[in-house]
Amino acid sequence: MLPQRGFTLFRITASKVCTTRLLSSTAETVRTQYSNVDLQEVENLSKQSSEWWDPCGPIRGLHAMNALRVPLIRDGLIATGIVGKERIGKPKVLENVNILEVGCGGGILSEALARLHAKVVGIDPSEKLISVACEHAKASAELSPDRIQYHVETIEQHASKNTERYDAVVASEVLEHVNDKVLFVEQCVSALKPGGSLFITTISKTTPSWLGAIVAAEYLLHLVPEGTHDWDKFVSPGDLQRILSCYNCNTILEHGMFYKFWANQWCWTENTDINYAIQAVKIAET
Repeated sequence: MLPQRGFTLFRITASKVCTTRLLSSTAETVRTQYSNVDLQEVENLSKQSSEWWDPCGPIRGLHAMNALRVPLIRDGLIATGIVGKERIGKPKVLENVNILEVGCGGGILSEALARLHAKVVGIDPSEKLISVACEHAKASAELSPDRIQYHVETIEQHASKNTERYDAVVASEVLEHVNDKVLFVEQCVSALKPGGSLFITTISKTTPSWLGAIVAAEYLLHLVPEGTHDWDKFVSPGDLQRILSCYNCNTILEHGMFYKFWANQWCWTENTDINYAIQAVKIAET
């Protein structure tokens, strides 16, 4: 049965925008009290922890996606002036840039950014995946604790203690697992410095995305485990941009992404019907 159109995705009210939520920081609280953390989603992803760093395993698509999302972040920060143009092409291009990755999993993207000398903090509600990330980073002599840190936290918890700390906040392949998109974006933006960028890659809410990301990827081709995605949690680029604008963020870039599963390769496309990427800049309040 095809998913229904004509849905109401969000209701953004004044009380939602203005409400401040005070949150605690224990792992037990992460697991049991936050409505924005779907425990089943966390458990499904945690089951893949032992194979997270296998580039030919069930997470191979995320490994391959680094070929797009690392340049997306690097070039986006250069374009907005966070990174000086004199650093273009240099190994330490992101030196001293503070980056938060929300929903970092086992650290595939966080490590790649840290290797460009960014100061990266990765957070995730899964203790198993954070343990995998920590152990993998420890195995690399070049990834010192001042370059990369991991915490078992939600964005709500982390943002409450790190207001306007980061030059960039990254949420890659996370938003499609989140219950409350508005709260999630609000908290990501609160951790971002004015002038900083929020980078999001996610899945659009269309019939092609249901067919491609769920029917084909999960049940026909078995590219990811069955039950990885819930179409009701997908969000269109237009709806996401409207949420971002409510939190004083200007979307400056939108790209479609296409996965060539037969080659385990991602490429940019103008079509945003399935996967897409967005960069939005936080505007300084006047």
